Amino acid sequence: MTTLQSRTAPPTAIRPRVVARTGLYTLLAVNAAVVAWFFAQAGFASNTLIVLGRLAGLYGALLMAFQLLLVARLPWLDRRIGMDRLTAWHRRTGIGVVWTLLTHAVFITFGYAQESSMDPVNQLVNLAETVEGVLRALVALALLLVVGATSARWARRRLAYETWHFIHLYTYVTVVLAFTHQVAAGTTFTASPAARAYWYTVWGVALGAVFLGRLVLPLWRNLRHRLRVAAVVPESDDVVSVYVTGRDLDRLPARAGQFFLWRFLTRDRWWQANPFSLSAAPDGRTLRLTAKASGAGSASLRRIQVGTRVFAEGPYGAFTTLHRTRPESVLIAGGVGVTPIRALLEDLEGHAVVIYRVATDRDAVLYDELRDLALTKGAELHLVTGPVAPDKLAPRELVRLVPDIGDRDVFLCGPPGMMTAVLRSLADLGVPKRQIHFERFSLAG
Repeated sequence: MTTLQSRTAPPTAIRPRVVARTGLYTLLAVNAAVVAWFFAQAGFASNTLIVLGRLAGLYGALLMAFQLLLVARLPWLDRRIGMDRLTAWHRRTGIGVVWTLLTHAVFITFGYAQESSMDPVNQLVNLAETVEGVLRALVALALLLVVGATSARWARRRLAYETWHFIHLYTYVTVVLAFTHQVAAGTTFTASPAARAYWYTVWGVALGAVFLGRLVLPLWRNLRHRLRVAAVVPESDDVVSVYVTGRDLDRLPARAGQFFLWRFLTRDRWWQANPFSLSAAPDGRTLRLTAKASGAGSASLRRIQVGTRVFAEGPYGAFTTLHRTRPESVLIAGGVGVTPIRALLEDLEGHAVVIYRVATDRDAVLYDELRDLALTKGAELHLVTGPVAPDKLAPRELVRLVPDIGDRDVFLCGPPGMMTAVLRSLADLGVPKRQIHFERFSLAG
């Protein structure tokens, strides 16, 4: 293979992911301080349990609003952090929401029971019957516990995505009920006009972000670009590429390595969205996705007719050249995970080494394209075949293929098991985490 003799200038040292993450942490910390200040301004109850319960409720509300922001799919955040990481933060924040609101309910109930000499159960019933908004809060908490239970890993594996997503939509009902409870019974609302304005702003921004990112932006982009299927090309017995065209695609902010949630508006599939990466760098005229028949949604792509209307949400993902830290790179693909890798190779500058891991030569989807593209770009291409064991991407093998791997950015995409093994190998080789780029398809409601 030929290699490039000249090296591009090193990418900027300012890491977009660090900037976005720091911004989110700062936003949460500042709001936590503001909540504490308004809480102190409202005055304290004589009962310690009630004081702690009210504070837990306020922080639960703040975390719930922050949780909405994380899954609003705002382009600025998604391009810098990635939907998979934002989803993981959303889940961890959800655990915090459940525990803070449970603490709020328990402490408030026991605190008032202590003052009234009632048992906790009767006290809770009394609060629900006499205090406006408490019954709504109890319904919201029950819904939140159901959503949380179905989001646990053991339950998530047993539920179809559509079922889980439908249940998850009740989170928005929970938000509305929790907010009306806060308006009706929250001491900060009654104690200070400034606090009321603050909480209305917090909830308005959170819900507005969801409305903008999940509804307005996808609708606007699809109305503008009017996507349609231009061609359906079988790549092998179980792999197919779909070419999509539309208006003004040069203004669609898609980058190599990103993915869309695709809805092909046929009679039997219009309601189902599937995440597929772009398998070629966007050229302003056509978008291409390549998928393997691993489920009903991907298997049906082969039957899609040319001219079928397409509704695409996105582009999503931080698996792009935006996050490069080194002038040279390694791209490691496994199976159909080659699709974003192939697109990235087209977009990358500087010398690249491509490692394509498959079971057999017949499984090497888009290999001819990769070979031609590698030749054009002056990249090295290694096709690694064979069974899973022994591990052919173990540390010793990676160093043999790429002796200077520690000085390169590593882009990785493939089946979960392979990705886990390669990440372990990279850690054993001491490749800095900031140079390792990967993304998993992970959707949040």
